[in-house]
Amino acid sequence: MTFIISKKVISEALQIIAKTLSPKNVLPILDCIVFKVEGNELQLTAADPENMMTMTVNTDEADGQGDFAVNAKNIIEAVKNLPEIPVRFNTDEEGIVKITYQNGMFTLPTYPTCEFPAMTGLGEITVCFNIHEDVLQENIARTVFAAANDELRPVMNTVCFDLTTESLNIVASDGHQLVRNRIMTISTNDANTGEILLPVKPSMILKNLLGRCDGEVHVESDGRRAVITTEYFTLNSRIVEGRYPRYNSVIPLNNPYVAKVNRTQLLNILKRTAPFANNASNMIKLHVNTDCLRVETEDYDFNKAAKETMVCDYNGHEMTIGMKGTAIIEILSNIKCEEVEFHFADPSRAALIMPAEQPEGQEILMLQMPMLIND
Repeated sequence: MTFIISKKVISEALQIIAKTLSPKNVLPILDCIVFKVEGNELQLTAADPENMMTMTVNTDEADGQGDFAVNAKNIIEAVKNLPEIPVRFNTDEEGIVKITYQNGMFTLPTYPTCEFPAMTGLGEITVCFNIHEDVLQENIARTVFAAANDELRPVMNTVCFDLTTESLNIVASDGHQLVRNRIMTISTNDANTGEILLPVKPSMILKNLLGRCDGEVHVESDGRRAVITTEYFTLNSRIVEGRYPRYNSVIPLNNPYVAKVNRTQLLNILKRTAPFANNASNMIKLHVNTDCLRVETEDYDFNKAAKETMVCDYNGHEMTIGMKGTAIIEILSNIKCEEVEFHFADPSRAALIMPAEQPEGQEILMLQMPMLIND
């Protein structure tokens, strides 16, 4: 079997497909990428014990058909340093693939693809929807950072896609912070409502790979696995079974005091002052009054402190609330707008953070629990 393919095409495809690989595998075959040629198309497949990704690219020329597996690290390192020229792959009966190019060649051993896990199909579909690629990428990006890393509560170590008759809600929480994105343009009938609890790894893969084209993404699940299909690749992932906590019940309905601030200015202030906070707590103090927001940090152990003030529009009584600085920085970094609103009730209750102007057809809400201030 022989095929010729552009170095740019094969190198980019290998870099994408390799994001599924795990650094440590029980099965040696999972250190490999499977090449399969049919007609003029080359299908690449990579997997770890929980996820499998396939993508198809066009070859410049192909003679014969078949498949083989080759060590991912070896093939990626070899191909990515080649010049921008056509690359010829040729396999022989002795299990060797020979890769030749304009001024040289190299060979690698291949492995039988029969040892590679088969793609697990879906059973009866319980949840399915279509979503624009850019919208999905943006929503995962501003949600996945809030997911937990807790072995005792695996359902929290996920991004929850909750499809209802009113909207698609994309949610993540670690118990201290919560992000809820509502997409009102996507909904379903009563028979297709449900949740997909997608673990962090496949969520991060989608965050890094989506947005490459202006197309639709098809998402479907049978309650055990989810299949995400785009124009360029298909990701088949095992999802976490169980029910996500009732996230809407923890969102306060009455936080009457609103502080509107410039997002970029506040983010830069936090980045300047956060290094002076206590390393253990990372606590910052937000002091708000009618027209001013003051950010304070201090570390008594090392005699460090910082304070900075900015203009804000606030409609409540004077208040000081403690929050985790790194969490607020993450929240503001994942909101793309000019101004944000902080909705407060009192220093002991959760604060809501949201864009002053919501994206069309969407509602972004982020919740942050306060920290106790010891004066």
